[in-house]
Amino acid sequence: MSDRRISGFKPTGPLQLGNYAGAIRPLVLGQDRPTVAFVADLHALTVPHDPERLRALTLQVAGLLLASGLDPRRTILYRQSDLAAHYELHYLLECAASYGEVHRMIQFKEKGGGSGTRLSLLTYPVLMAADILLHDIAEVPVGRDQRQHVELTRDLALRFNERHGPVFTVPRATHPAIAARLGDLADPTAKMGKTNAATNGVLFLLDPPDVLRRKIMRAVTDAGTEVAYDPERKPGVSNLLELLATCTNGRPEQLAPDYPRYGALKTAVADAVIALLEPIQRRYHELGTDDIEQALAQGAEQAAERADATVRRVKAAMGLTSGRPAPSSTPETPRTAPARH
Repeated sequence: MSDRRISGFKPTGPLQLGNYAGAIRPLVLGQDRPTVAFVADLHALTVPHDPERLRALTLQVAGLLLASGLDPRRTILYRQSDLAAHYELHYLLECAASYGEVHRMIQFKEKGGGSGTRLSLLTYPVLMAADILLHDIAEVPVGRDQRQHVELTRDLALRFNERHGPVFTVPRATHPAIAARLGDLADPTAKMGKTNAATNGVLFLLDPPDVLRRKIMRAVTDAGTEVAYDPERKPGVSNLLELLATCTNGRPEQLAPDYPRYGALKTAVADAVIALLEPIQRRYHELGTDDIEQALAQGAEQAAERADATVRRVKAAMGLTSGRPAPSSTPETPRTAPARH
């Protein structure tokens, strides 16, 4: 089995610290292995969106990946819509998927159901499966709330292989050991997300240092004064300890005894977050739009070779003649010259 990995980043909002901890940093640290990263702009079309904002967020996401240490010489980075193979394999996999299994996906249950719901929201998990299967991916690092999508991908790959032969690599989900799910500072029981309606509890990667510090110092804590790592009884303080562990590569339960008061803990968290993000922000602002576009274009060219080969393989297995190599002309079968009038 291939040891290639993949990570996709949907440009539906500015990236935040949870994205960095759960996806970006593991991606950057694992670049000694073959890795594919893409900006999933096609996924952003499943809900109403502003085209100009989508373009801007797509470039911002790509720029932050580069600023965080993604090396385009080692990791393939591209924009999803630049690769036609995503569209093609999406439809071909729909022919192997059932309505029932995609209708059960959590995103459709949470956001869909009305008469105005876009059909793409229903079929979105099949496009996600195509994203993975295009590149013969063995491991997909995801948060636990995304595990259902990887399971669907596995089911589709196994079903297709059973019907048509060994075409797809069957992937598995992997999860970061720490801080895969950072909580919102204003509501630590909720996930810190880039599309949260209220942003006073979300630490965005491009927030200025004073904004980061203000959000952290106003973070919700818990009753009492003891600093202890207890996610059930003390979700606010435990979330702050998770943040500190994320920034310092420590363990939240081991960090707790170092801080006798909530105020001291908040100050330490603010200092650590600012120190972590300052070099990323500096490198991001040094990048120009042309630098980002060039990296994306080079990545798309690299990705296309494997992705197009996968689509040809799938078409051939399904009986589509366009999946077979075109016959070459030979001296024995000369071409007829067009008639002149």
